[in-house]
This record gives sequence, C-alpha cells and structure tokens, in this order.
Amino acid sequence: MLPQDIRREDLWDAGTARRYDTPGTGMFVPEVVDPAVDRLVALAGGGPALELAIGTGRIAVPLVGRGVSVTGIELSAPMVEVLRTKVDERTVPVVLGDMATTRAPGRFSLVYLVFNTISNLLTQDEQVECFRNAARHLLPGGRFVVELWVPELRSLPPGKEATVGVVEPGYVLFDTYDVLHQHVVSHHVTFGAGREARLDRSPHRYVWPAELDLMGRLAGFTLESRHADWSGAPFTAGSPSHVSVYRLPGEGS
Repeated sequence: MLPQDIRREDLWDAGTARRYDTPGTGMFVPEVVDPAVDRLVALAGGGPALELAIGTGRIAVPLVGRGVSVTGIELSAPMVEVLRTKVDERTVPVVLGDMATTRAPGRFSLVYLVFNTISNLLTQDEQVECFRNAARHLLPGGRFVVELWVPELRSLPPGKEATVGVVEPGYVLFDTYDVLHQHVVSHHVTFGAGREARLDRSPHRYVWPAELDLMGRLAGFTLESRHADWSGAPFTAGSPSHVSVYRLPGEGS
C-alpha cells in the first residue's frame, strides 16, 4: 500500500505529467475520446462546462474544438503546464485547487468528471463534498456527469488481496484491496529494455453505484441516466464501468 501521508498532488508530478499523454493509445484513442466528447456536447446543451480534474486536457481540448466553453479545476500544476502546450489560459481557463472544494468563477450548464477521477478522493466525506461542489457551480437544471469503474470485488479470490487487471506486452496492472475501508491501490508496472521496469502506484477509494447515487441526493441531485459507456450501452450487472448523469432541479428539468 502507499504511505498514508502521501499527497495527491505529489502523485501527479512533472514526470507523471510528461508521461500522461499517450496519443494514439489507451484512453487517448479516438474510439475512447470521441464518444465522450459527443455525449458531453449534447449534455452541455449549448451552455458552458466545467471539468473537475481537467488534467492535460484529454477531453477539454476537443470539447472546446466542438464549440463548448470549458473551464477547469486541477490540483496538479505540472498537468496544467502540459495543457498549456495545447491551449492558452484564455481558451481554457484553469483554477488550481482541489476538485472537492475549489470554486471556479461563473455558473455552468454542465460539470463533468471523467475516467474514474472521483475515486482519487480517498474518503467518503471528500467524495460527498465533490458532489456538493459540482452543485454549487451549476445553473438550475444543470447536470453533473461522473464516469467511474465498478469495483471488481467479484473477481477477488477468497483470502486474496489483489486482482490482475491488464496484462499486455510491456505493461501489467494489478490492484490491491483494503475492503474494510473501500481502498484500492493500482500498481502500474511498465517494462523497459532488458531487466528495466518502472512501478507507478495510485490510491483510490472505490464507490458502488448505489453509494454514488446517495452522494448525489445529499447534494440535491437526482439520477437522470446511467449507461455502461459514453455511447449509451445499457448498464447491466456485468458492466465494468458506468457513465452516470445527475441533474439539479430547475429550468428544463
């Protein structure tokens, strides 16, 4: 497990920021990015959007290219520095800070949080505050979109504490679980030449969809829809992840 006193901002340092973008592979392939952008354009409904944990702009930059005004909140200054190689501050303004508490100027039709990022908040209280922070930024009838994986506890053998998620040439991902506290640490092992290898680890707090829905209710949201992916596939008991859309009461709701 990771040391308990490690700060989230230290996980997203300059080295990680440089390695984060992988054009043409992984979560950067058009087959992953385009459906997310298409759905977010529709959900924004012509209004401005706020991305929590905007990172290097994987989603924000193409979303701006589709005519949506996007503002970001981001904890990591190095990640924003990479974003700035793509777009300037005027095109995509970013406020440095924690997505659970930091305020960005303005009100928005859409707030979104993609690729499991809410799980980077390691306590239930922080995750609840993230919902409340999203609500504070939204106009009446506005939407909050969360993309999140479903905990893989059914694949955790009895008495074991780890699951293997990905095995590819040059890369292995395995997760270690603390089921008492709903914590998981993802271990990313990347192999280089010969015996070289690099280990990157990231802690998460996993959340079941039902718990996420209750967080939404505490912040004043109702669940508008839940699908298995950005393209709108049905969410089933076997779905490994979900895209959930929460909505505030008000105009257009």
